[in-house]
Amino acid sequence: MKLQKKLLLLCALILSLTINTHVQAQITPSGKLYQQMGPAERSAFVAEQARRIGREMSGNDYEFTSDFVGDIQQAVNQYARRIGKSRGDGPGKEEARLVFERGQAQAPVLIAAFKSRNISPLIGLYLPWIESEYVNIESPNSMGAIGMFQFLPQTGERFGLSTQDLLDVGKSADAAARYISDSLEQFKDDPMKEALALLAYNRGGQRTARDLKFLLNEQNKRCSICALTADRSKLDETFRYENVFYVPRFFAAAIIGENPQAFGLQMQPLSSH
Repeated sequence: MKLQKKLLLLCALILSLTINTHVQAQITPSGKLYQQMGPAERSAFVAEQARRIGREMSGNDYEFTSDFVGDIQQAVNQYARRIGKSRGDGPGKEEARLVFERGQAQAPVLIAAFKSRNISPLIGLYLPWIESEYVNIESPNSMGAIGMFQFLPQTGERFGLSTQDLLDVGKSADAAARYISDSLEQFKDDPMKEALALLAYNRGGQRTARDLKFLLNEQNKRCSICALTADRSKLDETFRYENVFYVPRFFAAAIIGENPQAFGLQMQPLSSH
């Protein structure tokens, strides 16, 4: 009996070592955490992961410009600086691990809501990260937005939701999926329609369409979202100081959320929940 127990303990130890070795191997191809990488390594990692997220989200290969990858990397760096450190309470200030833990708790509902509308679950997972960091905010902000998806009450009414419904995560997630679905239809002829749908969630579909008509040409149309951010100075103040950061922040959140171990978070990707 004692021999059997020793064998079981030995097997458990071997399994543990195997798992730990596997976890370390998943960090990055170089074996480094993102925070340990040099500038060139970070840029290469972000570029590769941004393309992977785009491919999984759309089924197509996004052709990001180097400048747009740089915008994503800046957002990744901002999130990475919050890992292991707390700057205070509330969205945008908490230690990043807490954000991840809230995301894990909400992931099954978010994934189900977006899958039921045939929308990539990655959009459902990381849209509320950048909107509220998975906090179901009850007090309206300066614009009147509430809930995890930060809907305005009048926008919620378009999808049959009352103000109270917007605080129901399942109902608001379904409304967000329908909003994204409408935007995907609006920009269906663009190879980066998913990125445009995300921008439209923050900026509005009509203004996004107007911006594209104003700035897109034969030279820059292969990456429409890149074209808009590259020529941000030609757009209004709201775009320059708010909307321009929205899609890069989404990709940054998805890069960390789908590669937590590369940032020192010993957790599974949010999409695995």
